[in-house]
Amino acid sequence: MIAAAERLGLDVGVAQACTALGVSRASLYRRRRPKPPSPARRPSPRRLAPEERDNVHRILCSDRFVDRAPEEIVPTLLDEGSYYCSPRTMYRILAERGSVRERRRQLIHPEYRKPELLATAPNQVWSWDTTRLRGPEKWKYYYLYTVLDIFSRYVVAWMVAEHECASHASRLFRSACDHQGVAPGQLAVHADRGAVMTSKTLAQLFADLGVTRSYSRPHTSNDNPYSESHFKTVKYFPDYPDRFQDPLHARSCVGKILDWYNYEHRHSAIAYMTPHAMHYSLAPAVLQRRQQTLAAAFSAHPERFVRGLPSPPAIPTAAWINPPRAQSHDPIALAH
Repeated sequence: MIAAAERLGLDVGVAQACTALGVSRASLYRRRRPKPPSPARRPSPRRLAPEERDNVHRILCSDRFVDRAPEEIVPTLLDEGSYYCSPRTMYRILAERGSVRERRRQLIHPEYRKPELLATAPNQVWSWDTTRLRGPEKWKYYYLYTVLDIFSRYVVAWMVAEHECASHASRLFRSACDHQGVAPGQLAVHADRGAVMTSKTLAQLFADLGVTRSYSRPHTSNDNPYSESHFKTVKYFPDYPDRFQDPLHARSCVGKILDWYNYEHRHSAIAYMTPHAMHYSLAPAVLQRRQQTLAAAFSAHPERFVRGLPSPPAIPTAAWINPPRAQSHDPIALAH
């Protein structure tokens, strides 16, 4: 910006150019007169002579002191009637000669990539998770496994079990893939980093089925928003019980709720279609009937529609997990 002010100043003057571009005149003048380089610092008269520094380095690297800290070496030498320099100076000498480093094993966290998944049709990306259902007494829980298609919000598979187990999840996914006719390389499955989700059993199944795995980043719950939102919808259902008496009771209640969710629930994120209509390509026909109904209402009473012919919400064409800010790269970046 200062360079632009310099060029504009040749035509209209420095003051007007700086005012127009919002540049400080002091900055412009300071740039015209660069600061002269500062003179080299004179060595401190307290600095050890080169031969003294070499001697200190030999002492520090000797077999006697090589594994001891300068804070221990200085008092040890003082007890023997010798003083060479302070512990801080010893550290400086070691650092100058590359003889000091962190020797403790430090925990280095891996860099987790943000999962970016795009679905433009059903059975391209599934999100799954488990949630606890309160049992008949305190500390007793049952576990609801739910597999959700993020494009249609359709629950493609679910089960209630008494324990979280990789073998249960494996059977659930094998059944879901068979029922939906998933071909190898077609599907990506997203989940958090729970023990069941990252189990070897499930990894082997996905490899056999040609399914791509994707995981949320640690401690980042909004990397799996579809499953989290779905569980909230289920647990806020009016007839959702406070506790389940046994696994049979839990399966019965959850089954009724999920039937309502798939076949009756008008989901706001999919133009108030039911997940079943979106998943099985019935939504365009439903949208057409809605438009015809609105057109008939408009023809009967146009004065009631001040903005003209109304139209229902459009059907979404894509569903994202973490849409990228820039669209210049591959839209699907899976974290394996």
